[in-house]
Amino acid sequence: MIQPTPRELGYYFPAEFHPHTATWLSWPHKEASWPGKIDTIFPHYSRFIKYLADSELVRINVHGSAMTAFAADHLLRAGVNMDNVEFFQHPTNDAWCRDHGPAFLINPNAEKKKAVVDWNYNAWGGKYPPFDLDDVIPTRIARHFDLPLFEPGIIMEGGSVEFNGKGTILTSTCCLLNENRNPHLNREQVEKYLHDFYGADQVLWVDEGIVGDDTDGHIDDTIRFVNEDTVLTVIESDKNDENYEILQQNRRQLKAMRLLNGKPLNIVGLPMPDAVIWEDQRLPASYANFYIANKYVIVPTFQCNKDEQALRIIADCFRDREVVGVDSTDIIWGLGSFHCLSQQEPAI
Repeated sequence: MIQPTPRELGYYFPAEFHPHTATWLSWPHKEASWPGKIDTIFPHYSRFIKYLADSELVRINVHGSAMTAFAADHLLRAGVNMDNVEFFQHPTNDAWCRDHGPAFLINPNAEKKKAVVDWNYNAWGGKYPPFDLDDVIPTRIARHFDLPLFEPGIIMEGGSVEFNGKGTILTSTCCLLNENRNPHLNREQVEKYLHDFYGADQVLWVDEGIVGDDTDGHIDDTIRFVNEDTVLTVIESDKNDENYEILQQNRRQLKAMRLLNGKPLNIVGLPMPDAVIWEDQRLPASYANFYIANKYVIVPTFQCNKDEQALRIIADCFRDREVVGVDSTDIIWGLGSFHCLSQQEPAI
């Protein structure tokens, strides 16, 4: 028997700026993700959680009493409101909850108003095994809360898709059409999965992601919706930088796009930080990897003279929230930042 899709049942994935019940995280513990540096990330990670817990629940996947106590100690020292922190004994392989966490859908008219999609997960094309624990996180969370669960059976990562909450998804061909994800699917077939399981009506594509991004070009490092018809897109001003033409091409493609209502996108440029290099490796530092919480927009900063300019531009786009910067210079050594680390649970 063929089960109805979330879209057929009236479920959809809301925009990140939709009100949240909670933000989900997976406590960092994999030293290989921050080789030689993992101990330096916890103060900045805890500061991120402090802002989150000021206006919503923070639900953290942990494994065992020692990790729980370790996390709680860091959060208490950072002054986090622990009344808004909940720990879940869900062991993980790594910390990137945007990609392995649950995709929460909502339907205010359904008996069960919230549902979970559990996409398959293979750590960005099989780059970082093992990933078996991460792959089952959405199902564990759905079962804990007795939520309807949908399993499309293909690889998909939360950082590869961006939503305006009005039926439009932005994504990149370099990631979703990469042969290391779903080589049996063409572009039209991928779009059908996005329509059916995210409740969307339109998929808009750009070509590329930034240099140094081991996810093969996630959209959350390049282009972000700030409302239903406005995007922030990162721009490199140095014509000699290897990101320059990549990002110019993305901008040209954005200018040609039309939303479902026929309108062009409002496009706001966001600078790229100066290149962040660690051990001769260019890291995927981007101000676009911000996270939109209920009260704050939390932006990664990089001890760079463009930090303040980026914060001002983002603040102009979010008049209803306070925009705050949190140093991500150490966190980005893990090849991701605050958006990569988090997954929102929408309120109904």
